[in-house]
Amino acid sequence: MAGVAPLSERLPLPAFAPVARLRPVAVVQPGTDLPPAPYAAVERAVDGATEVSLDVGGSRLRASWDGRRVALHVDGSTHVSRRHGAARDPRTLALALTGPFVTAFVKEAGGWVARAVVDLAEDGLAHAATAPTGADGDRAGTFGQLGLRDVRLVTHADGTAYDGGEGRVLLTATSAGPGGFRTGHTSVWSLDPETLDLAHRGDLFFRRDGGVLGDHATHLVRDDDRWLVATSTWGDFDKRRNPRVGATLAVTTDDLTRGCHVLDAEPLALPVPPGSVGVWDAHLVRDGDRWLATYVTASRFFRFHPVVAEGPALDRLSLRSAATDRTATEGPTLARLDGAWHVLASDGRDGPRTHRAAYPVLDLDLRQRGRLDAAYPTNLPWPTLVDRPGRAPLLLGFDGTPRGGPLLGYGTHGDLVVQRPVEHRPDAG
Repeated sequence: MAGVAPLSERLPLPAFAPVARLRPVAVVQPGTDLPPAPYAAVERAVDGATEVSLDVGGSRLRASWDGRRVALHVDGSTHVSRRHGAARDPRTLALALTGPFVTAFVKEAGGWVARAVVDLAEDGLAHAATAPTGADGDRAGTFGQLGLRDVRLVTHADGTAYDGGEGRVLLTATSAGPGGFRTGHTSVWSLDPETLDLAHRGDLFFRRDGGVLGDHATHLVRDDDRWLVATSTWGDFDKRRNPRVGATLAVTTDDLTRGCHVLDAEPLALPVPPGSVGVWDAHLVRDGDRWLATYVTASRFFRFHPVVAEGPALDRLSLRSAATDRTATEGPTLARLDGAWHVLASDGRDGPRTHRAAYPVLDLDLRQRGRLDAAYPTNLPWPTLVDRPGRAPLLLGFDGTPRGGPLLGYGTHGDLVVQRPVEHRPDAG
């Protein structure tokens, strides 16, 4: 961006360049059981005509392959896609329940492809948010992911990385489902910062408003002997029927770094400027006797910018600043650089020309002090800085590369994009 020097010229951070793209695609998450939440899947090897099923809310949801087409069967009705139902030499048939969506997948030579989708909520079916009670197939468990986005470090309350004493980086991410916001959920991962081995650790779901939802865009914070879980309520967002997004907070002493958990979530009252229609992407830090929070507020869907709040407790925050000159900036993250707190963020390509496709670095009053010198992938990649004392840092983000075939709409992204300092790239010697 013209007029703003790269941060590497102002603060002790290097220039970054991509070294890896990671994409752990799975319909059934390996090693998991059926969850106590409506985000499950079952699969079976194809051998002639093949069926798989899930028992949900007193109904049996089925996916079938008859040798030519894939179909979904819901409460006696059959759903076949005219354009996308025909499969090419399928190897595995799978059925996935992701919130209110039921999807039939086949694994072909190029990977998993969705061949039929039904929105249970659209059809007014009561079991649209009910956990499965049984499955018929070779493997069943929690639904995995078509991609990862909204990546954040798991941190201590002071903002430093939490690794559980294992030497690996712990992350939360949005596990992308077969479509938009309502099909995703929060997952927990570990990353070896040297080998870049990425391993699934667990999944988090949230109980609120009478149901269990796959809310996501989560910050997991270790505060003394408890976990604070700040999450955005994307699990039931629908621009037409439910155009609302807020922030919730869950508190527990359970070990959230492993396994499947359903957490009781309460509204987190984040202060907003007048005219706000929603908030998301909360990131929290305790700095001495005050809490800092940065998050996104929207004046309409989708026109949004970051804000900063502070206060003596998370239920007593006051608005400090708002970057109203930005209209497509999200993923704000508090980072301590050169002894002072800053906000790292992501300026999308739909923003004004002066704030586009870059990682601004802002002070707590949201005045721009520089920018990260790093590659900016597609979509709105959050800048997740892994600062390791005595070691080269990493920059983690994501992109908008879709998966799952043309039947699915926006939301199946993305690759986890790993960047290292330029002088630490393998080809840099």
